[in-house]
Amino acid sequence: MKFRILSNTIWLTALGCWIAYFTGCSTVPITGRGQLNVLSTGEEMSLGLTSFEQMKSEVPVSSDAGANALLQTVGKRIAAAASIDLPNAQWEFVVFQSPEMNAFCLPGGKIGVYIGILPITQNDAGLATVLGHEVAHAAAHHGAERMSEAMMMQVGGQILGIGLSKAGTNTQAAASVAYGLGTQLGRALPHSRLQESEADRMGLIYMAQAGYDPRAAISFWERFASATASGDSTPSFLRTHPVTADRIENLKRLLPAAIAEYERSKK
Repeated sequence: MKFRILSNTIWLTALGCWIAYFTGCSTVPITGRGQLNVLSTGEEMSLGLTSFEQMKSEVPVSSDAGANALLQTVGKRIAAAASIDLPNAQWEFVVFQSPEMNAFCLPGGKIGVYIGILPITQNDAGLATVLGHEVAHAAAHHGAERMSEAMMMQVGGQILGIGLSKAGTNTQAAASVAYGLGTQLGRALPHSRLQESEADRMGLIYMAQAGYDPRAAISFWERFASATASGDSTPSFLRTHPVTADRIENLKRLLPAAIAEYERSKK
């Protein structure tokens, strides 16, 4: 009986996933990867705008004129390179007064850069590396894809609960824990790392097309690795981002294609 319940649940979950896949599948620019995205462009942009406005109300915006000017200059060039892939974006680039060595992207083209990362970017090409990566997240609709997949995993959990409604309490609890761990370790975290690597690849092309030497990306990530050497010791399979050393090696493999784009941008 338990086997039959689990079997039926698997089939229902698979059916739901296939329906979602075929009704919400799109293609990521540059990489050509198929992705699940059930949100409309309008919904995606609305969510990004709302979240960004909240962010600006909670974290001080930097008054550093030099940092803001540099961000706008580099940001506009990177956004222009990505415009063919995200033509209706509402680009906005903001420097936040925080020591955090990070930057982020919200759907629709909302990019935040913490001032703490600027000593690592050092120059316009270093900043172009960071912005290329963040703009790539927007162009690839990674935020909408994550939300879509989270919705699907939630639906899968609900279907599992229905399928096991007549099972014992211990069976339900064990299945719930197994499903949660399985989706997190088997899908959510690996998929997050895949998106980050994809944004690295796309960002390298965008910065090259914008006229920034993509070889600067390697220097930036080497500086970043040195600055964060004593930081997070989380095992790689539990990370949302690839290990920095792996990112550097991957970018080195991608450099020839990016350098070709850079040379074309100078003609």
